Amino acid sequence: MKYSPKSTNQQNLSHHRSDVARFGVDTETGLQTKDVVISPETNVKARIFLPKINGPAKKLPLLVHYHGGGFCLGSPYGRTFTTLLSALVTQANVMAVSIDYRLAPEHKLPTAYDDSLAGLQWIATHSDGKGAEPWINEHADLGRVILAGESAGATLAQYVAVQAGAAGLCGVAVKNLLIVHPFFGGREPDKFYQYMCPTSSGTDDDPKLNPEVVPDLLKLKCDAVLVCVAEKDKFKGGGVAYYEAMKKCGWGGTVYCHETKGEDHCFHFFNPRSENIGPLMKKMVDFIQLD
Repeated sequence: MKYSPKSTNQQNLSHHRSDVARFGVDTETGLQTKDVVISPETNVKARIFLPKINGPAKKLPLLVHYHGGGFCLGSPYGRTFTTLLSALVTQANVMAVSIDYRLAPEHKLPTAYDDSLAGLQWIATHSDGKGAEPWINEHADLGRVILAGESAGATLAQYVAVQAGAAGLCGVAVKNLLIVHPFFGGREPDKFYQYMCPTSSGTDDDPKLNPEVVPDLLKLKCDAVLVCVAEKDKFKGGGVAYYEAMKKCGWGGTVYCHETKGEDHCFHFFNPRSENIGPLMKKMVDFIQLD
C-alpha cells in the first residue's frame, strides 16, 4: 500500500511519535486516514480509516478497534495495525476508528480501559451529526457499530461492549463484537498484569480479566459475538471459556467461535507468510458485514 505522506505507514509497534502524519491517502485503493485528538486533557487520540466512496454518499457501518500489545505496546499508527485496519476497511467496505489509548506502565491500568470507553463515548457525541469530526458526521452509521480488538485489545473491546450496554450509551448501537485471540485471566496470578494494574489480583476473580464474573454481562447489547482463537495460543483456554460462557448466560445474541489450527497467538501479525491468514481475514470480514 502506498500512503502519502510515507510516514503514515512506516512506523512499527512502538507508541506513536509526535511527528505522525495527520492525513494519508492510499493511492492504490483510495482509502484515506486521518489522525484526531479525542481528549486534549488526556491526549487520547485515534486514527480514522475511510474507504473510497463510490457513487452517492451513504452512511457506512463503523468498526471501532482496540489494538493489542499487552496494554503496554502498540498504537494505531504502527505499520502492523495500519495494514490490518486498511485491509478490513477496504474488504468489508466500512469506516473504522482505532483508539490510541494510553499505555502501561506509565499509565497504570485501568487507564487503558477508561480511555477505550471514552473513545466510544466520544464517537457517541456525533450521533446528532454535529460532532467534532466531520468524517464521522458525514460517513458513519452509528446505528451499525462493530467493536473489535486482538489480544489485550480484544479484552478492551469486550469491556467497552458491556459498559456501553450497562450505561445505555445514547446514539450508538453496538451490533457486533469481534474479539481475536483475547487475553483473559486464569486461576494463577498474572504477575505482569499485576505490575500494570496494582489494584488487580491478576486472576480470574477480577471482572476485567474474567467476563464470566462481570455483574453486568447480561447487559451486553449486541446481536452477535465472534471469538477467534488459535490452537497453539497459550491464551486459547480463556477464549474458549468465554465462548462457552456466552452460550450459556442468556445474553440474547448469537456467539460464534473460529479456531485456527496449527497457529499461535496473533499469528496474522507474527507469521505474515502463513496460509491461514486469508481464511482468518475472510472470517473477520464476513462477520463485520453480518446484518
